Amino acid sequence: MLFSLSISAQSYAPKAGVDGSTAIHRDSENFIAWATGVSVVRGPQNITNPTGPLATHGTANNAIGKSNNSVVSLGDGGTAVLTFEKPIVNNSGFDFAVFENSFSDTFLELAFVEVSSDGTNFFRFPSHSQTQTDTQVGGFGSIDPTYINNFAGKYRASYGTPFNLDDIPDDAMLNKNAITHVKLIDVIGTIDPTYATYDSYGNIVNDPYATPFSSSGFDLDAVGVIKNETLSTRGVKDNTAIVIYPNPATTIVHVQDTGMVEIYSVSGRLVFKQALYTKGTAIRIDNLLPGIYLIKLKTVNTVRSQKLIKR
Repeated sequence: MLFSLSISAQSYAPKAGVDGSTAIHRDSENFIAWATGVSVVRGPQNITNPTGPLATHGTANNAIGKSNNSVVSLGDGGTAVLTFEKPIVNNSGFDFAVFENSFSDTFLELAFVEVSSDGTNFFRFPSHSQTQTDTQVGGFGSIDPTYINNFAGKYRASYGTPFNLDDIPDDAMLNKNAITHVKLIDVIGTIDPTYATYDSYGNIVNDPYATPFSSSGFDLDAVGVIKNETLSTRGVKDNTAIVIYPNPATTIVHVQDTGMVEIYSVSGRLVFKQALYTKGTAIRIDNLLPGIYLIKLKTVNTVRSQKLIKR
């Protein structure tokens, strides 16, 4: 059922590389695995000619492994289903990210994202497009990323759009701690109601159209896993969360306590360690790649933790 939402425009995270962005670079330590299998069903180069030529650019296997800007183009309404060596699990924060190959921060070809824990029943992330629908975004037109949420393709090449499984409503047919399949469905982009696709709030999704080329539609580069069944933070005695500020942070974070501070990537690798003798000590994090980290503060009797988002 479609439903309405009253919300101001420009509500969502901005482009990669600026404060508030959720974009994650492909070299980030956040990624612990990549898709190992894929099947693709191509769509036409132009949905108004459904029996015409299909998208042909790239091969399906280009979507396997780490993001490298080698893509498979899906065409209008085309789909790709990716599988993984180990299931993706739901934990705090983002769980996986999808990569496209846009050459800029505003030429954004979008796709819906769905997940499944059995390969049969798929559940879509609730998406929202605030892009105007009075005028068609042209084939090489622009979209403001702050107007879109929970669409793959929000960020330029080399930066993944992350997804949090908590955003999908619970369902008996979906095990969020055993996601085996991720599906991408090209957003056709036309504002013609005959062929348009709609977000979760009943809005037509306006993105670059028409693109009657071999590289038509969403260009899938990769899907990176942030959390799978091997990732665990067991052993942390989480009493009271550490007070850190600012969070998110870009160059410096302050820890409002004393003890031995350790910073870990979500893959569990220790990337920083320092003894703090004064409350509010500033820690430089400008050498860390953008992403999500876990800060642990150890004292004689406790081990406390807090999530840190590095921009």
